Amino acid sequence: MALIDEARRRIPSEVRRVARRESLDPEQVRRRLVSGRVVIPCNPVHAPGPIGIGEGLGVKVNVNIGSSRDRCSLREELLKARAAVKLGTDAIMDLSTGGDTRAIRRALLKAVSVPLGTVPIYETALETLKTRSARVIDMSEDAIFATIERQAREGVDFMTVHCGITRESVARLKKSGRIADIVSRGGAFLSAWILHNEKENPLYSDYDYLLELARKHEFALSLGDGLRPGCIADATDRAQLQELIILGELVDRARKSRVQAMVEGPGHVPLDQIEANIRAQKTVCKGAPFYVLGPLVTDIAPGYDHITSAIGGALAAWFGADFLCYVTPSEHLSLPTVEDVRQGTVASRIAAHAADLARGIGWERDIAMARARKALDWEGQFRQAIDPEHAREVRSRHKPRKSERTCTMCGDLCAMAIDDEFV
Repeated sequence: MALIDEARRRIPSEVRRVARRESLDPEQVRRRLVSGRVVIPCNPVHAPGPIGIGEGLGVKVNVNIGSSRDRCSLREELLKARAAVKLGTDAIMDLSTGGDTRAIRRALLKAVSVPLGTVPIYETALETLKTRSARVIDMSEDAIFATIERQAREGVDFMTVHCGITRESVARLKKSGRIADIVSRGGAFLSAWILHNEKENPLYSDYDYLLELARKHEFALSLGDGLRPGCIADATDRAQLQELIILGELVDRARKSRVQAMVEGPGHVPLDQIEANIRAQKTVCKGAPFYVLGPLVTDIAPGYDHITSAIGGALAAWFGADFLCYVTPSEHLSLPTVEDVRQGTVASRIAAHAADLARGIGWERDIAMARARKALDWEGQFRQAIDPEHAREVRSRHKPRKSERTCTMCGDLCAMAIDDEFV
């Protein structure tokens, strides 16, 4: 029985576990799941530890990993996944486009206990390109849906599907005057397919069949933003907003079919437009969980885009985004290393936690950290840190000259130590 169907009759175990993690009444979580304002991606074949994404819940973080055609190592992708899980990511997406993608995905499904997502159009494109002289535009409609069903059978918990790109929206995009045009890889694949074949996007025209597959195999839809802005000058333009309107209609259809669906969002957005973007999505998509990439608030920080993303992500989450897709220092430059994944995960977790604090969630941990700092309790501080190993390593770089209680920033001039002695 599909999770939403079960939730209409009683409180499923997955809902109880999410409610326990969030310190909420299970009945509240059940109602939000049934209404479509919360999703719990949990394919029973994979059966990860369930997480809730959406209204009234803590902000969640996703980490993208995956091979490329230029660099492919199963061992490295597993190291990335394990590093991200250790640092507290709530989900992993496998975006592999090189090597044996099926083997990578299956290994990740075995290795990680958090929900795993994919973008199945990538694998469809790769399989098509194996045929001599074939191009991405030669993908067959049957192959697209066959890939989706195969990945669902293997246990993928949620899938990004670019259903909002249509013949009409692609035609309008060509007249829009965008600087960066399409920066979504899946969006580019499908736009090129539409233009070459002069046919409608099969993920849109056959959306009912996609819903049927999602119900049958119990994976959640992540309705992709194939026309997201790829630079801040393109943010909140007509192409982006038209796709959002289409995605809102598709959310309605998913809910009627009792399929879990969340909506993906931009992208590159300047600070002053973030609130409008979040509020527009929440209104048009009737409270569906919102999954944002970043957003990145400036285009001029290559090598530091985990920071530009964390700035935008914290603000987006404060205004109502539910799920932050991390960005690494390698964004726009190269395939991330394990260290890049670590830095990106930490940056997004900081952003998510900052937003949670503003929502009144998670204060206990910050208070525990403050008490540990007041007491000069270093082990207590490490226990509360988002990245305990890094905090411990930074402290150990230099030994205090006079007292192990203090650090080398202040030494015997430490305000906390002076307070402890005299105040």
